[in-house]
Amino acid sequence: MITDWNPLLRHEFDQPYWKTLQSFVAHERAHHTVYPAHDDVFAALHRTSYTHTKVVILGQDPYHGPGQAHGLCFSVQRNVSPPPSLVNIFKELHADLGVAVPTHGDLSSWAERGVLLLNTTLTVRAGAAGSHQGKGWETFTDQVIRAVNDKPFVVFVLWGAHARKKRALIDTSRHAVIEAPHPSPLSAHQGFFGSRPFSHINTALTNAGLARMEWNLD
Repeated sequence: MITDWNPLLRHEFDQPYWKTLQSFVAHERAHHTVYPAHDDVFAALHRTSYTHTKVVILGQDPYHGPGQAHGLCFSVQRNVSPPPSLVNIFKELHADLGVAVPTHGDLSSWAERGVLLLNTTLTVRAGAAGSHQGKGWETFTDQVIRAVNDKPFVVFVLWGAHARKKRALIDTSRHAVIEAPHPSPLSAHQGFFGSRPFSHINTALTNAGLARMEWNLD
């Protein structure tokens, strides 16, 4: 991981949990299909530098279907149909800001504009949601959140109960925190729809003297 994240996180690579975690993932890759591809595991940190991070959207673990996950939470590669949660995100984006529903589900341009699209677990076995949770990834990604928390001001977006648990790692006296139910079809109608997260993010940024996010993907 040769980015400006490296000085902030490299001490993690010497911790006992890291060796155990990497051995587990290597064993899983040797015996099963694991997503995302090896080179995409840290895509969120490669696409969004620490310096330019101004918004964090937290996911849980990568999509576990073929060809979907590429290292950015909620995002899929351009040749893959957007999954239901992402469809609902796009619906809310359109309702909130009038942005046309994108023709693809690749959120890379958001990442490149300063939105850290971080899953709290960075790998998953194909067809087995949650299969790599509790193996050590959360220890690492908690350190990522703590590092971002050290910045002067960031907007943290916490959708769903899992993401909301990370609020304890955030200094809410300095940072903006936007919370809502998860965009999954199981919970989107319980308060995600109508929550207007994108306009709230832009308001928080402008109130902090930062540039608004451009949310258009096409």
